[in-house]
Amino acid sequence: MQMNSLKRLRSIASENDANKRCMESAGAMEFLASIINNNNNSNEVFEEEEGFMSTKDEALSILYQLKLSENGLRSLIMSGNGEFIESLTRVMQHGSYESRAYAVMLMKDMFEVSTPTLLLSLKQEFFIQVVQVLRDEISQKAMKASLQVLVNACPFGRNKVKAAEAGAIRVLVDLLLDSSEKRVCEFILVLLDQICQSAEGRAELLNHPGGLAIVSKKILRVSKVGSERAIKILHSISKFSSTPSVVQEMLSLGVVAKLCLVLQVDCGSKAKERAREILKFHAKAWMNSPCIPNNLLSSYPF
Repeated sequence: MQMNSLKRLRSIASENDANKRCMESAGAMEFLASIINNNNNSNEVFEEEEGFMSTKDEALSILYQLKLSENGLRSLIMSGNGEFIESLTRVMQHGSYESRAYAVMLMKDMFEVSTPTLLLSLKQEFFIQVVQVLRDEISQKAMKASLQVLVNACPFGRNKVKAAEAGAIRVLVDLLLDSSEKRVCEFILVLLDQICQSAEGRAELLNHPGGLAIVSKKILRVSKVGSERAIKILHSISKFSSTPSVVQEMLSLGVVAKLCLVLQVDCGSKAKERAREILKFHAKAWMNSPCIPNNLLSSYPF
């Protein structure tokens, strides 16, 4: 019976945007959310043309496709003291690939209108499941939504630590190694910068064999924003986590040469300032390196 009602709602919503707005005003959002929030055994499964579909899967799909207003999204966030976020986290943990994608895409819309209060209360399991969606590479849309969810969440409280402990750094570095799309690279570098503002994040980046190398490689290859964030990551590492072996690794990987190049091209005053500071931090270790161009050597450490 419930599935028949859901099919009728889907049919109405698919006709036009006016119907979607009327459905939201009439309480369809609350009805669909109550199905997703329901933890008892009433999550019926039906066989459809495209495979098996549960009532929760169908409700979540319709809810996402309603394209809720900002007020509707805020109402979802605030309902039940964060209950809906926990329900979406369970969907990401146990749902089908399609439902997990809908869950993270709906979260992306919700987080764009959220308040810091809710984002401060996100649990560790939430970060684990969003990172898992990234790791599974369900779809391009789900990947971008997951990145945006984390970008919105990580600046608050201990969220950057929770993301690091959920394994975000390794997944992000692996994605960055394989990605050439400008917007995706920017999101990843922004996230790496946010998470590397914690000791846990910096440690995870340094533990990844390709961490420093790929961050350095993306400088001057993505965009001005990408370069600024990549240099900021290296600045955090240099200032707070630079052991002798890290300093030597930065030299051998070509990080020093890339920083010197930054000083010679037009890439923004802030980026140049941070690059100069990094070179000053380790002037004693790098001063005699052949990586320092002759035209800069006389003024090094700048």
